Amino acid sequence: MKTQVEEARYGNVTPEMEYIACSENIDISVLSGSIANGSIVIMKRGEKSVGIGKGLKTKVNVNLGTSSTKIDPDEEIKKACISQKHGADTISDLSMGGDISRIRRKILENTTLPVTTVPIYQTAAEIGLQNMDSDDIIKNIKAQADEGIRSFVFHCTDKKTLSALRKNPRIMGVVSKGGSITSAYMMINQCENPFIENFDEILKIIKRYDIVLSLGNTMRSGCIHDMRDVAQVEEIRKNVDLAKKANEEGVQVIIEGVGGHVRADRIAEYVTFHKSLSDFPLFVAGPLPTDVAAGHDHIAGCVGASIAAGAGADYLCYITPSEHLGLPGPEQVREGLIAFKIAAHIGDSMKFGLDERDRLLAKERAQLDWEGQMKYAIDSERARELAPCEGPCTMCGDFCAIKIMKEYK
Repeated sequence: MKTQVEEARYGNVTPEMEYIACSENIDISVLSGSIANGSIVIMKRGEKSVGIGKGLKTKVNVNLGTSSTKIDPDEEIKKACISQKHGADTISDLSMGGDISRIRRKILENTTLPVTTVPIYQTAAEIGLQNMDSDDIIKNIKAQADEGIRSFVFHCTDKKTLSALRKNPRIMGVVSKGGSITSAYMMINQCENPFIENFDEILKIIKRYDIVLSLGNTMRSGCIHDMRDVAQVEEIRKNVDLAKKANEEGVQVIIEGVGGHVRADRIAEYVTFHKSLSDFPLFVAGPLPTDVAAGHDHIAGCVGASIAAGAGADYLCYITPSEHLGLPGPEQVREGLIAFKIAAHIGDSMKFGLDERDRLLAKERAQLDWEGQMKYAIDSERARELAPCEGPCTMCGDFCAIKIMKEYK
């Protein structure tokens, strides 16, 4: 089976390409060229195809999964279903507690969205950081590939990057869970990164299934006072080199960056820097432009994500109100997803111009047509809960500006 990259290079148009070209209103030849050079990827699962990258709408990912201290598989299934219902483009199962394989299987059974994992999570959770080896990691990658996972995240920090981190102390250090596990593995075993050492073998596995490779953001900042440093720049350059190698082999690649916490006036600058080094799709977690929004980090994240998407980020990883505090429940997942769908919409209006949906909602609002507004609202359920059945809203009552001007104009 050829990958989407290989099909594009051979000049073949796949059904997935046709679907993306139609749904995104992009010329098929432009799309094919972008897939061939790596600036667009297609994450496919069954009949579902999601295009991510240059010239396409900004996509939103939802993180799910148990932890070692909170294990409720049924709740994870509920969160997965809520994610699909409210318009997530992809799901990441980051489970590290309970029967991880069964939880992942249930998520796959109850959704149709492409699912991403971080394979080292399950390896560390089940075998132990002190006991696992690279063969265990590879075995887990193969097993998850067979199950139908559509994207893998690997944190490819190297010894040089870790050395740069030691020379530039931070307040928060490394806040990436997958990055910290990988880095600790390297230090315990006095070895190079297992994903880099086994990169050729890993590429063969994921190429066989046309799985999207996502290169993780180990060195992201954990607070806005931890500015971009040598370690971050070193990781960015390393990820770009690995992405180019993967793309040459016909593997689809996403690069994670500008994630974590970034002061607001630097977000666009950092995205531009990323894009100056490569055109691979950029996946952004947040970023959070402030550290004092605990309990409301989905709102702070929406602000940062809007700026990042507007500056050129292609793919957003949502943040929930529970960020930094605990594992989110179903309602927090919904709130975080809606916030980041709003961020994606705002970002797209900055990248591509105003969207017709805003104009259509405004026309319905001008007519005081509540049901008409619901049709175009990102969260029609919440809007319907808050709106009156008819007439002006209760904020202005009889003195509604729109109603007054209609009567006296």
